Amino acid sequence: MDNFFLVSFLGFLIAAQGIAGNMGHYNIDMLEELESMDIEEENEIELSEIPTWKSERGGKVLVNVDSFGAAGDGVTDDTRAFQNAWITACSAPESVFLVPEERKYLVNATRFKGPCADNLIIQIDGTIVAPDEPKDWDKTSPHIWLNFSKLDGVLFQGHGVIDGSGSKWWASSCKKNKSNPCRGAPTALTIDSSSAIKVKGLTILNSQQMHFVISKSNSVRINGVKVSAPGDSPNTDGIHITESTDVVLQDCKIGTGDDCISIVNASSNIKMKRLYCGPGHGISIGSLGKGNSTGIVTEVILDTAVLKNTTNGVRIKTWQGGSGFVRGVRFQNVMVEDVSNPIIIDQFYCDSPTACQPRTSAVKISEIMYQNISGTTKSAKAINFDCSDTVPCSNLVLSNINLVKKDGTVEAYCHSAQGFGYGTVHPSADCLSSNDKRVEVAESSVQDILHTEL
Repeated sequence: MDNFFLVSFLGFLIAAQGIAGNMGHYNIDMLEELESMDIEEENEIELSEIPTWKSERGGKVLVNVDSFGAAGDGVTDDTRAFQNAWITACSAPESVFLVPEERKYLVNATRFKGPCADNLIIQIDGTIVAPDEPKDWDKTSPHIWLNFSKLDGVLFQGHGVIDGSGSKWWASSCKKNKSNPCRGAPTALTIDSSSAIKVKGLTILNSQQMHFVISKSNSVRINGVKVSAPGDSPNTDGIHITESTDVVLQDCKIGTGDDCISIVNASSNIKMKRLYCGPGHGISIGSLGKGNSTGIVTEVILDTAVLKNTTNGVRIKTWQGGSGFVRGVRFQNVMVEDVSNPIIIDQFYCDSPTACQPRTSAVKISEIMYQNISGTTKSAKAINFDCSDTVPCSNLVLSNINLVKKDGTVEAYCHSAQGFGYGTVHPSADCLSSNDKRVEVAESSVQDILHTEL
């Protein structure tokens, strides 16, 4: 296993320069820049130990939700107790907002607003559970459940559980039953407009829709978080990053009914290491460009991941008609097991009940590296680069790829995609060498990839 993850990119560059005559328009400086992007090691984002909650050692001001009238029986509405405890904790320096262990707290939609006094710790050791009836939801906050905003230097940690009780929300989704109206649902945990945030060890279950959203924030460190929902739960992204910079995810285990990780517009410097994904729709950049919008994502690294029984592996997805760009992305050291589309760029994405009309504009995708990706695919199209006719994908680089199908051969598909492969690349990606060359497989063995969300 260790040998699989050890690659000498220096050797790659030397060899690439040796074949420079055959790849003259490719930029070696671009490859060096992609390789130079790095991920902080775990000890660099290690969180400090916190004193036992049975005492007030260490000068911490303990703010226990039970002291503000929370029943903790899973039946009584404890929303007001949480709100009042938050006001106290947020206003006092060196305070700890404590959700005690071995208790269950029923909490409705709540906004926990900052800014707060210095060195706030949010310690979740018990279970926070949402009302399970959509009709009981706070109609003034239809898209949030636990929303934290305008915080700086706050630590979230604990061995507790955030349980969205989402089953009735899923059943009423238009993706479960087309006769249902399509509507949004709450996100379990949101961190919005915040900086220098650390989250460690929490478990988020069965969200009504997205599980954990990082929005308009910078310098966020997520470590050891677990996300779990059934594979058929609709729109239940694990961790969703939007309009955020300098975000590091490490040692997270995610299984959902949608993307394990989704990274969307105005996000940059996103680093992910040692992730497990499955079930779910894979690790995605996008979707971007919906409704003719601009989407920009840059400097993304995934290093060391296992994806098992997912519909996609590493994916970039954009709508026709958008603008902007995705560039400076490196997916490396990825193992896939029974994944339908291990490597995929889909620029004809259409998550719509009606067909999407053709458009000429598109998000520009370039400088994408796939390195050390191996395992088993369910689809004959193990590599699928389906790019815009008018805005081709460029500078796609494949190195040390080995994808196999248990019951058949595998092929690559390229449409309007340019780049090259080096070293072992299986299936061969020779189709990248021209603007529009397809390597087709026998019709009987192809599992067509629909341009819609699954």
